[in-house]
Formats: sequence, structure tokens, C-alpha cells
Amino acid sequence: MTMPATAPAPAAAVASASGAARPSGRDRYLDLLRALALVRVVAYHEFGWAWLTVAFPSMGVMFALAGSLMARSLERPALKVIRSRLRRLLPPLWVFGALVVAGMVAQGWGPGGSPDVGRWWAKAAFWVVPLSDPPYSPELPGIKGVLESSWADQVAVPLWYLRAYLWFVLLSPLLLKAFRRLPWPTLLAPLGLVLLLGTGVVDVPGRAGDALLDFAIFGSCWLLGFAHHDGLLTRIPRYVVPSIAPFILLAGLWWALGHQDSESGYNLDEIPIAQAIWSFGFVLLLLHLSPSWTSWPPRLQRWNGVISLLNARAMTVYLWHNAALMAAVPLLDPLWQVPVLEQHFAWLLDSDWLPFLLVWPLLAICIVLVGWVEDVAARRRPRLFPWPRRTASRAR
Repeated sequence: MTMPATAPAPAAAVASASGAARPSGRDRYLDLLRALALVRVVAYHEFGWAWLTVAFPSMGVMFALAGSLMARSLERPALKVIRSRLRRLLPPLWVFGALVVAGMVAQGWGPGGSPDVGRWWAKAAFWVVPLSDPPYSPELPGIKGVLESSWADQVAVPLWYLRAYLWFVLLSPLLLKAFRRLPWPTLLAPLGLVLLLGTGVVDVPGRAGDALLDFAIFGSCWLLGFAHHDGLLTRIPRYVVPSIAPFILLAGLWWALGHQDSESGYNLDEIPIAQAIWSFGFVLLLLHLSPSWTSWPPRLQRWNGVISLLNARAMTVYLWHNAALMAAVPLLDPLWQVPVLEQHFAWLLDSDWLPFLLVWPLLAICIVLVGWVEDVAARRRPRLFPWPRRTASRAR
């Protein structure tokens, strides 16, 4: 089915129309999606369930939400917006990197006798500005009973998102201009690129290839954020998106069925084309619904505290959740020394649910210790634990 032709409006008119259509305050629906995406990321890294990548493609959702906010911010001068985004992104990374790099150096990581010391230091600079993935050592001595030898490899897992996010931010002024001039071709172009990269028609090796592939996989989701902000989706007849989105999702599943890996199964994270198509269709439906809550519906009011906290400390939760999951293991190991637990509850001690439950209080500690950096980066008054006040208005 072809999309109905829609003449692109001038940028100023689009911004004005979208601003009139949407309230200027926080959109609680988007807050809910971001909180769900963070919980899903933590659950996936603990349980490793491949079906979670299908049930809720969290990274596509997170990029779409970030794209919507970026389009809204770009109503101001582009350079100021980019500086603001960098200021919010980099300090939390610096605090995280300072502790991770210090730990790796303490365990012997460094240029050592490398013949290309200059290149090693150049790569280490990506811990300051993640234009590429920050380097780390996949194998270290570790600490017996506390840290595995692969601890740096595990805590570095989330860093690809910061690299991809940074490139989307830097390219957004150009992408937004292209989107407002040619909405649908620009929106669909990353899907075409991922087909070329995923099938091997275009081969870009190394770090540049990784960055380009991530851009291709999630670029259309980022641009859907633009479409959401500019009101493009609301100008489509209401029946169109629910009519075509299931076919997009089926196309993603069809590709996954034909290209599954013998080890990872139907894990979309390992099937780039399927992940790109499925994420696009899923996000398209979510943003099509877009109720734009300025306050919580009564049934969700009880979750206001948790959702608001996750949104206020999204970067902290995302950066530190793998470290918290690792810390949960040695903290739970002593329970095996309790005879009653070992004899009658070994199934519980052996399950992944205990670390998953323990990770949340550990993340709360991380929020208290380093989460305030997000406030400083955003030039807000630092708060140790930004739980919302009870005076928040209820939805009517």
C-alpha cells in the first residue's frame, strides 16, 4: 500500500503547527515508553531472553524518543542545541569512564610495549568524546570471587549506544532539513542502507562499519521521532498506519526466520535487517497511538514516582546497570552458605531472578552516588534522589 501524498510544509510552518498541536510540557506517554525501554534493557542483559527483542525493541524506542526531543530542541539554533546535548551526554560518561579506566589500569591495562603507542592514546580519547567505541581490555586478572576476568567487557556493553546517539545528535540538523524537504524518502533511506549493509552489497569494515550499521538500523526510528514532533504521523489518515504496520512487522519476522543464528536463535540484536524493520514497524505503531498525556491517567498515577525517577536518571541507569548486575552475583553468593537455603531453595539461588531483583536497589545506590552528575550536566540543581513530590497533579 502506498502512502498518501502529503506536500511537505516549510520548516517554520511545521514547527509552528506541531507546537500548537502539542503541549509544551512533559509528555507522560513518552516518559512511560522510556521507562519501559530501560526496564527491558536491564531484563534482557540479565535473562538473555531473545524474545524480549521482539516483544519490545527498546533501542529503537529510545532512539525514536531522543529523535523527537532533538527535533523539538532544534527550534533553537543548531550549534547551541548540539552543545547542550553534548553537555548532557559527556559528564555522565566521564564519571563512568574514570572509574572503569582506573580499574583497568590498576589491573595492568595500558599501552605497555605496544609499537603504536600514539594510536593507543588516540583510541583512548574516545572515553572523552565517543565518536567511536571507547577501548577496553576484554581480559583482565579480575578479583577472585568478586570480579570476573571479563568484567570490563561486560560493563562496556552499553557504550555503543552513546556513540550512536552522539552521531545522531551531530547529524540531526542536516537530517531534519532533509526530512522536512523530503519526508518519506528521508525516513525510509536508512532501511535501504541497512539492506545494502546487511546483505553484504556494501561492506564497510572496522569501527566505521559498526557505526554506519547502527545508524542504518536505528536511523529510521530516530527520524520517526522527527515525524512525531512535526505532526507528520497525525496528517496521515488514521486507518493507514494500523493497516500497513502489521505487514512491516511480518516482513521483519520473515527476515528473522530466514536468517536466524544457530546459537542466538531469533535474537533480533544479531539480525540487523530484521531488527531495523521490526523496530521501525513497532515504533511506527507506538508513535501513531501517541496519546500525549500532560498528566497521568488514573491507573498509571501510582507509577509516577518510578517512571519519573527512571526518566530523570535514564543515563545513569543505562550506563551502570551492567555493573550493578555484575555486583549482584558476589553479593548473593554468601546465601549458598546458609544450609536451609542451600538444601531447600537451591532453585531460587540458582535462578536469574534474584540478581534481577537485587539490581534495582543497587541502581538506587548508583543514582545517589553519581546520578547527580546528570543534574549538573543539565545545569539543574543537583538532587541525590529525584523522586517526584506528591503535589503532582492527578489526571482528570
